[in-house]
Amino acid sequence: MEGSPPPPAPVWAAINAMDDFVATAMFGQQEFARNLGLGVTDLICFAYVLQAGPDSPLTAGDLAERVHVTTGAVTGILNRLERGGFVTRQPDPADRRRVRVAAVPAAAERVRAIYEPYYVLLAELFTRYSPDEIALITDWFTRAGTLSRTYLEQSREGTRADPGAR
Repeated sequence: MEGSPPPPAPVWAAINAMDDFVATAMFGQQEFARNLGLGVTDLICFAYVLQAGPDSPLTAGDLAERVHVTTGAVTGILNRLERGGFVTRQPDPADRRRVRVAAVPAAAERVRAIYEPYYVLLAELFTRYSPDEIALITDWFTRAGTLSRTYLEQSREGTRADPGAR
């Protein structure tokens, strides 16, 4: 199905729409986490474990870096996820000092069951767009994600340039 072109919109309208989506998505993540008996940060960590897949489990250090928390904080997160039956920790075969984190298959299915109705709705929404438009949306989200991660890292390091200083 070919998508219909949206009406022209100024950049500020796109930023406002994005802000609204991000805020709503944050509340949605809180609800998904609550339904699973998790905190949002724990759910985000578990999502990264799922994203890595069973063939390339993340190290605890990789997870800490992706979530922007200390290795000490990720240890607490992994303790909670392990107690809750979401993950297992396995020694890294290449370096026995490191731990790799894998999803428990039954927990992965529980999470998929909670997210699936939402993802079905998103997939239906994407049917309104052409493949070229979906490629553009994917490109935008990828670039915006990179920009956001860079901004977060620079803000934490105190190196972000002050946009008002010119």
